Amino acid sequence: MQTNEFEKSKTHALVEIIEYVANSVVTKTIIRKTTGNICIVAIDTGETLAEKISPFDTYLQIIEGKAEVVIDEKSNMLQTGQAIIIPAHTSNIVKANERFKMISTIIKSGYEGSII
Repeated sequence: MQTNEFEKSKTHALVEIIEYVANSVVTKTIIRKTTGNICIVAIDTGETLAEKISPFDTYLQIIEGKAEVVIDEKSNMLQTGQAIIIPAHTSNIVKANERFKMISTIIKSGYEGSII
């Protein structure tokens, strides 16, 4: 069975395993489960992730460069080593004013008692 997930019990240099592509957003899945997923994303200068609203909290950690994360129309500038939690049910946009790489983590469990 072939999987796109990363090899377990092996170290990974995340910044090195994903490359920038001109005028593009590149995503690689690290782990994908029914309870959530972790992805690494490389976004070239000038690119934007479309505005969206997720029913789950999303944790973004910048691992290279700088990003602008707009949550409910409030701009947050993040740089290497910084992270932010995008709350569930809030509009958000991720912008690359310069190119950057990030880890995106979405946890889907734990919402059983809430209205989605």
